[in-house]
Amino acid sequence: MPSVELNKPVPDFEAPATGEQTVRLADLRGKNVVIYFYPKDNTPGCTTEGQDFRDRMKQFAELDTEIFGVSRDGLKAHENFRAKHEFPFHLISDKDETLCKLFDVIKLKKLYGKEHLGIERSTFLIDKDGVLRNEWRGVKVKGHADEVLEAAKAL
Repeated sequence: MPSVELNKPVPDFEAPATGEQTVRLADLRGKNVVIYFYPKDNTPGCTTEGQDFRDRMKQFAELDTEIFGVSRDGLKAHENFRAKHEFPFHLISDKDETLCKLFDVIKLKKLYGKEHLGIERSTFLIDKDGVLRNEWRGVKVKGHADEVLEAAKAL
């Protein structure tokens, strides 16, 4: 499957998410969609990023924009993470890396001198017609949710 490209429609996908639901991109037509990929539930950067999106949820909702967090964690871990931090948005479990591959976010990373493949923190903004309008790769958490909110306002 080819990966996504700016200003091109994002291929439809479906993936399991919290709240015992399946997220289908086609079902979200007519809304803007933020999909943010993060390495792991309950780690400091990922927690802060989720909280930053949570704290701006009302503003995103006013812009008719849905938010989904994605990592390779399972649904049980996601449900706990979501409940613990009161995230008003759902988390997608991508254990088989289907979405990670579609959005090309699996990168070689170094941790304590060892190399491994992991999720590069990345965010994608899809417009109401299903077209990818913005992408942020190698995201630094501080100020990121505000940047995404500004881009959503510009749609």
